[in-house]
Amino acid sequence: MEFNRGENLIVKLSFEFALKIIEYCDKLEVLKKYVISRQLLKAGTSIGANVREAQDADSKADFIHKKKIAAKEAGESDYWLLLCKHSKGYPPCDDLIQDCEVIRKILSKIIATSKRKAAEIKS
Repeated sequence: MEFNRGENLIVKLSFEFALKIIEYCDKLEVLKKYVISRQLLKAGTSIGANVREAQDADSKADFIHKKKIAAKEAGESDYWLLLCKHSKGYPPCDDLIQDCEVIRKILSKIIATSKRKAAEIKS
C-alpha cells in the first residue's frame, strides 16, 4: 500500500501494522504459541480499529478518547512483542517493534496537539 498526500498517515500505518501483526500471529499459531498470539492479535489490530473510529468521532473529546485507546493498544502490542523478542522459540519481531514505536510516537503527538487545540478553544 502506497501513501498518497491526501491520506491520513496514522490510518495508513495502523492498517499496515495490523496486516503485519496478522501475518506474525499466523506464524505464532503454527508454533503453538496460542496465548501470546491471541493477545497480540487483539491488541495489534485494535490500534487501527480505534484510529478509524476516531476519524468519525462525535466531538473533539471523543476523538482524543479514541486516540488514547489506540495508544494504549499500541503500548500493549509493544509489550507482547517485547515478550516475543526476549523469549526462546519465537520468530524475530524487531521490525514490528520499530513499526509499533513509530505508531506510538505519532499517536502521542496527535493526542498532545488535539488536547492543546481543545484547551485553546475553551479559553
